[in-house]
Amino acid sequence: MSLNLKRYTDHLRQLVAEPSVSCAVPRWDMSNQRVVELLANWLTELGFTAEVLPVPEHPGKFNMLATLGSGDGGLVFAGHSDTVPYDEQRWQSNPFSLTERDGRLFGLGATDMKGFFPAVLEAIRDIDKGKLQQPVIVLATADEESSMSGARHLVATGGLKARYAVVGEPTSLQPIHMHKGILMESIRVVGAAGHSSNPALGNSALEAMHEVMGELMSYRTELQERFCNPGFSVAIPTLNLGCIHGGDGANRICGECELHFDLRSTPGMHNDELREQISRRLSPLAERRKVDIVFSTLFEGVDPFYQDTDSDLVKACERLTGQTPASVGFATEAPFYREMGMQTVVMGPGSIDQAHQSNEYIAIDQLQPAVNSFKGLIETLCMADS
Repeated sequence: MSLNLKRYTDHLRQLVAEPSVSCAVPRWDMSNQRVVELLANWLTELGFTAEVLPVPEHPGKFNMLATLGSGDGGLVFAGHSDTVPYDEQRWQSNPFSLTERDGRLFGLGATDMKGFFPAVLEAIRDIDKGKLQQPVIVLATADEESSMSGARHLVATGGLKARYAVVGEPTSLQPIHMHKGILMESIRVVGAAGHSSNPALGNSALEAMHEVMGELMSYRTELQERFCNPGFSVAIPTLNLGCIHGGDGANRICGECELHFDLRSTPGMHNDELREQISRRLSPLAERRKVDIVFSTLFEGVDPFYQDTDSDLVKACERLTGQTPASVGFATEAPFYREMGMQTVVMGPGSIDQAHQSNEYIAIDQLQPAVNSFKGLIETLCMADS
């Protein structure tokens, strides 16, 4: 099929024009309602049954779920409807007004990942819907760029049943079959302040934190000895001590100290287990030093993602794109679809190199191959004559 570039561009222009920033900082955070309503309307026009579903406990946040056809299998085209914040001063054009130049479409979210949805619409438009034997499902989630509340809600409610899922993050159409997980944590040590002239007058949280950091680095070494995946450019799990704050003066014993760190895990590791192992490791230190160690989660985290390269979905993507499966270092919503029992791949138009950047763009020459690949997946996985 031949891409209708004008129609694609018109759809993307409308999506970009609706701000949908997702951010943990309240002054930046926005609703995504208008974006998912546009998608629901367009999909309804194509014969889908579409629902806009509020995400509980997240006012102004919505998922959109649209289904065409029926059956006990089905293929999900999944993407997020939000964007990261932006610095308008660094943009050469209005981030909310799609601008075409030099074979590229510029706009906030153009590649990450509003540009995915119009490509799916184009692929669906040209199929023979009477030949569908399994449903085609389009999903747009809320808050992927911050809390991933939309995908988490789907898992919690068991609200999505299908056999396959394509997460349309920008991968230059290379099928991604695994990525690392991530957790971000805070450790706060509470000791007792006192005059620095006499150590007995207090209990240094900073000195206790020194031992905490040593335990974390020792734990990191153990993880890296146990887990190694050569499919990643950085084959081992990483643990980064990101920032530390404590004390209020050179002549005072430090009463409180807080450390933030992140841990990037490889397939086979699980965030809840990692948190429990760290807590168990630090408990004896707290007892011995007579301090309180308080854990809190900065970001709920995403488990690692892995899909076997011999799976039907990955093989189909490999055949349709001519690209071999690979890994990436960034996290996506893919583990949630795996948790719901679907074969999953991360694959979409655009490059991650343009994501989260000023003057974000999607290259026009990525669009036709994306439409062809998505249509091919529907024909292969959902249609009678596949």
